[in-house]
Amino acid sequence: MLMLTCAAPSQDARFSSDVRLVTLLATVRDRSGAFARNLTKEDFRVFDDGRPQAIRYFSREGDLPLTVGLLVDTSRSMQTVFEPERIASNRFLEQMLRPDRDLAAVVHFDVRVEVLQGLTSSREDLAAALDQLRIPPRPATLLYDAVEWSSDRLMRKQEGRKAFILLSDGMDVRSQTSIGNAIEAAQRADTIIYAILFAHRRNRRAQPHQTRGARVMERLARETGGEFFAVSRDNPIDGIYARIENELRNQYSIGYTPDRVDTSGKYHKLKLTTVQKGLVVRTRDGYYPK
Repeated sequence: MLMLTCAAPSQDARFSSDVRLVTLLATVRDRSGAFARNLTKEDFRVFDDGRPQAIRYFSREGDLPLTVGLLVDTSRSMQTVFEPERIASNRFLEQMLRPDRDLAAVVHFDVRVEVLQGLTSSREDLAAALDQLRIPPRPATLLYDAVEWSSDRLMRKQEGRKAFILLSDGMDVRSQTSIGNAIEAAQRADTIIYAILFAHRRNRRAQPHQTRGARVMERLARETGGEFFAVSRDNPIDGIYARIENELRNQYSIGYTPDRVDTSGKYHKLKLTTVQKGLVVRTRDGYYPK
């Protein structure tokens, strides 16, 4: 158990052989919202700081392993949604993970960031970790610390597709890092964030802190190429997990080697488009050179 206190794929899928290789995970939908499933490498165009790039590697979702980090907010503000969150998370991992190639970890955060289960393909071990989730008596929510730490320690050395499932109300309390640093760590680890917001509304009008939490969660998802979801009576957690599972099964993995060597380490803006009109592409908006 680790904690941080408050103080044989195909050739096209071999992304690790070139340290300069930039990889993107993308989902593509048509105007009706349906996934565009049959695109080829020739259908995409990549621009790095405005410069067109030659796509070297291309793969659909099924060709690459998946590494999932489940980041669960166990602060006191999550008390009322805790049990449905646990049950839905266990069901998602059971349905999504392929024992022969996928990995998942369970991390919780409140007054500390703690790994309840490191990366494993064992559904039994993951279920046991979820059973250990508890709400502490002291208030704190190390949300940004959890994202940064998990990116650096869990995800950075992994290959293939990587994603965080982040369950929180978006309210960080007492983290030692910033949201910008957390996002940068996820970007450097090539990890997208699916941010699931649990808002605690006692009346129809959102409170200021609830709006602030939604903005935080939306930014974490948007800047890493993931997606933001808000749990509600009409949008339950089980339905959100089903949408994430469907998306993870309909991704494109795209890799290219930048035409210019950059040793500055500065952030590069990315743009991914399709030659077909009427399609909407979602991916991360940039990267830091390795």
